[in-house]
Amino acid sequence: MKADKHSIYKQANTEINSILEGESNMILKMATINCVLKKYLPYFYWVGFYCLNENELIVGPYQGTLGCLHIPLSKGVCGLAASTEKVQIVEDVHLFPDHIACDENTRSEIVLPVWNNQKKLIAVFDVDSTELAAFDGVDKQYLTELLELHFSKNNLVQNYQ
Repeated sequence: MKADKHSIYKQANTEINSILEGESNMILKMATINCVLKKYLPYFYWVGFYCLNENELIVGPYQGTLGCLHIPLSKGVCGLAASTEKVQIVEDVHLFPDHIACDENTRSEIVLPVWNNQKKLIAVFDVDSTELAAFDGVDKQYLTELLELHFSKNNLVQNYQ
């Protein structure tokens, strides 16, 4: 699957980049990224953004089962990614201390911080899988590049204007 991951990510990212060319609306970018990645990557069970709102994360655009509405920065994998501003890859969420079980079917997870072009944390990108150890350095590489291209290196409109 690792060799296939590279080509699948390249196809997905090409489609995302084509759709989002010239787009500056943060919500539209988030929704499109979720939709296309979930279509291409079958091990993505839940994919979405949690947006930073003062001292907590609130659910933003996503694809999958119901997400947690609020996540404190001091809790769970998403909270750790936001508070440390570092990518988190968890092979078995049931072994992760302080894991928040939004969906009991989730077995592994990757969470990446999302910054705007002023290097300010604006969200985390959360992907869950029903497979153990579904995420690795390949996922981290392609997702990091995708998020940087569409959020860190571009001007964003952070509302529905």
